[in-house]
Amino acid sequence: MEKWILRNRNTLIENLEFLNISPNVLKILINRGFKNFDEINNYINPDKNILKDASCLKDFSKAINILKDLKDSQDKIRIVGDYDVDGVISVYLLYRTFRDIGLNVDFVIPDRVKDGYGINYKIVEEAHEDGVKVIITCDNGIAAIDVVKFAKEIGMTVIVTDHHDIQMKMIDEKTFVTVLPNADAILNPKQEDCTYEFKKLCGAGVCFKLCSELYRIFDMENKIEDLLEFVAIATICDVVDLEDENRFIVKRGIELINNTKNIGLNAIIEANSLVKGNISSYEIGFIIGPCLNALGRLESAQKGIELLLSDDNEKAYELALEIKKLNDTRKVMTVNGVSECINIIQKNSYEKSKIIVIYNENIHESIAGIIAGRIKEKYYKPTIVITKGEEFCKGSARSIENINIFELLSDNKNLLKAFGGHPMAAGLSLDEENIDLLRENLNKSIKINEDDFVNVIYVDMFCPIQNIDYKFVKELSLLEPFGKSNSKPILGDKRVRICCLKRIGKNQNYISLKLISKDNKIFDFVYFGDAEEFDEKFKETYGDEELRKLYSGKYFMNSKFLIDVLYEVKIDTYNFNETIKYFLFKYRF
Repeated sequence: MEKWILRNRNTLIENLEFLNISPNVLKILINRGFKNFDEINNYINPDKNILKDASCLKDFSKAINILKDLKDSQDKIRIVGDYDVDGVISVYLLYRTFRDIGLNVDFVIPDRVKDGYGINYKIVEEAHEDGVKVIITCDNGIAAIDVVKFAKEIGMTVIVTDHHDIQMKMIDEKTFVTVLPNADAILNPKQEDCTYEFKKLCGAGVCFKLCSELYRIFDMENKIEDLLEFVAIATICDVVDLEDENRFIVKRGIELINNTKNIGLNAIIEANSLVKGNISSYEIGFIIGPCLNALGRLESAQKGIELLLSDDNEKAYELALEIKKLNDTRKVMTVNGVSECINIIQKNSYEKSKIIVIYNENIHESIAGIIAGRIKEKYYKPTIVITKGEEFCKGSARSIENINIFELLSDNKNLLKAFGGHPMAAGLSLDEENIDLLRENLNKSIKINEDDFVNVIYVDMFCPIQNIDYKFVKELSLLEPFGKSNSKPILGDKRVRICCLKRIGKNQNYISLKLISKDNKIFDFVYFGDAEEFDEKFKETYGDEELRKLYSGKYFMNSKFLIDVLYEVKIDTYNFNETIKYFLFKYRF
């Protein structure tokens, strides 16, 4: 079920003349809850003063002192990362900084299939055998209670840097307590007694705080800003809220990416035919990020570090092409996997469930999360995709706004070998015989009610399509970068007419629409959603014959096929020509 709500707030903003923005953009900001000049100005013009004091992170001074001592002792430190973009960037930041200040450092990233997520006993044992004295985790470790305990028992020093939620342990039916690893220092702003104000940093954001302070201590402060382009990539790709200091990090980081001198980053930009100067959060989140992610999914994430550290243009470009090819393979696997899973859902009527749990042993475990996300979007229901692992079945969960999938999995931890994650996304492993029982238990949970499944779409402004002009669309760039908690503005119009439809795309799975405005002008729209579902809904309202007419290639200027639309707009530049592009986001007949 879907519900559209038009935002329509009225707030008097003083000193508007100093903001230099149009009434329409101001209306969007007011509708999004901005209340005064300072809030809007800080949003449009974020600067580095918004960055919080890193010393407020609990255990920050402990971590710094451990690392300073390593400079003198030259004892070996090993970084233990994660195989996603946030993990790879976190390792890169720490390795680059530690190397710059003269530490004896190396790194390891677990293999997604062989090792699973995060630090484990094997990694600790190998570090100990290699003479490593200190282990520092990044983007993992907060849930590694037993592994950290083991590392301490064999005499190692452990620093945990992480941003994931803190584990809770149930004492009785009404009492829960937090459980933390017994590390020498834990940097995670989500700790209960951590006074760091902003709790929404990604893993690389936490590492950036540590690296920045180390550069200051060792008189290399000029190197701090160079890190921002990489932190921006991780912040976008880990889908954390683009607000407060995250907004500054990403906005400044994108500026730096468009002028980057990093050989590896330039190679991945060139391999994907991107144009420096036109790279936005979209290109980072949907092109650059997925390429780095593909390594951890299908090969070795260590190659991502190799790329970013490269000082050879030719070798970097060869590696970037290899990475792009790997990502193209991942795309095909994802499309096929989604199709298979939808068939399983329809065959078993899982779409009627509150929570969709699919077991498909043919799915590569590294893309289970992507597929779960696509299924979740299609049905707007929490989805868990489970596949066969080497020892146990492994699954990835993706949830909707009002349902905390991490909490629901916690309620069923007796059925799981392991689990971890966030309210909106989680990973798990379990025995195959427990899958049906997990599905049954999740769907019986009293924590879920029907209102949770209403997909509320907030419309920023009612704007007839004929009222869009270049000045307005260009001014919307003031609101960038777009991402979580700062989505592209959604505009709405009612009772426009469809005069022509055409299937487009390599697989003919998208739709080009020609819509007639109320002043009888034609506007070209593109819909990247479910084309089959669009056709079915049209037929339910207007009939099969009328749909065939619209797909015939003829323009029906006298069309009476009315549609309400929610849409997005952007400026597209091609051969130095600028045009306004219209993207259909949601519709109803």
